Amino acid sequence: MRDLWFHVNPSLGIPIYAQLTGQIRALVTSGAVSPGDPLPSVRELAVSLAISPNTVARAYLELERDGWVKAVPGKGTFVAGGPGSGEDQRSQAVLEKARATVREALAQGMEPVKILELFQAVLMQDVGQQAGPSRRRESP
Repeated sequence: MRDLWFHVNPSLGIPIYAQLTGQIRALVTSGAVSPGDPLPSVRELAVSLAISPNTVARAYLELERDGWVKAVPGKGTFVAGGPGSGEDQRSQAVLEKARATVREALAQGMEPVKILELFQAVLMQDVGQQAGPSRRRESP
């Protein structure tokens, strides 16, 4: 885990702690890290990203509360595998990506109704493409 690169973008409109939690959740969900793998220390990650240690600590606390990591006093913070089943983890990863996209769209001044319309259009288009002609229902 220490070799993985974390990145934050203060101008993204997403709190830095939320960017970190999203990245760690994505690493766990994708299998890039495994339960038991160590996370960088709070100080180490804060220095490497030039951010406040309090921001890293907040991210780690949120991840621990949600079951993604486990803090071991005197030893460090370790990947716990995430809450629930693999399906829950996949859903959580998609939710995090959707949340980041929505926050970015809001930061760019888009109206919530327009964002919803865009998500709906993409979903309908992609579901239609996956269904193919044999799965589409014929109209009477």
